[in-house]
Amino acid sequence: MNDGLELLRGFFDQYGYWTVFVALLLENAGVPVPGETVLLFASFLAFDEQELRLRYIILVGIAAATLGDNIGYWLGRKGGRPLLDRYTHLFRIPPSVIQKGEAVFAKHGPATVFFARFVFGMRIIAGPMAGVLKMDWKKFSIFNFLGAALWVTVISIVGYKFGEEWESMVRVMGKVNLVIGLIALWIAYMAWRAYRARKKQTLQENKAG
Repeated sequence: MNDGLELLRGFFDQYGYWTVFVALLLENAGVPVPGETVLLFASFLAFDEQELRLRYIILVGIAAATLGDNIGYWLGRKGGRPLLDRYTHLFRIPPSVIQKGEAVFAKHGPATVFFARFVFGMRIIAGPMAGVLKMDWKKFSIFNFLGAALWVTVISIVGYKFGEEWESMVRVMGKVNLVIGLIALWIAYMAWRAYRARKKQTLQENKAG
């Protein structure tokens, strides 16, 4: 186990579930903290030593990710583009990441918040950028919670089930995240189409009546 994981282990020994909460809260609020690694390691410890419980890791993770994104959203909404520019300069986030994020938000709207969970760079900027672009908060909240629930649950279960293969698991999680994210986006899109179709049919029936 390398020095970084040893340090992380020390945080878990001292603070337990608070380590998960703080890491995911900061990452989803816009601070580039390796929340996914923390979540994976917490689940690994739950498998390996059983000092933590998987169900509590998931509950704490969902709460932290949801709250963190909401904090990022309101900071972005109040601070606007000038705050986003200062933020990217402070954390040395490449302009290309912001440009990519804006393009994805423009194309997919609120569904981007759901999909962004599975992409490290997008996960950090999704909340603040949604606020800067003044996305409707109710829509943001729905996609934010659904994305947080799916992302935390999947990552936690992967960390727990494949605890014996820690190093291999960390190497492949980037690719796994992308695949899961694409599948999740497709499901969300199909659900949206079905909703629009039902709504259109209802309007036609009301007019006919």
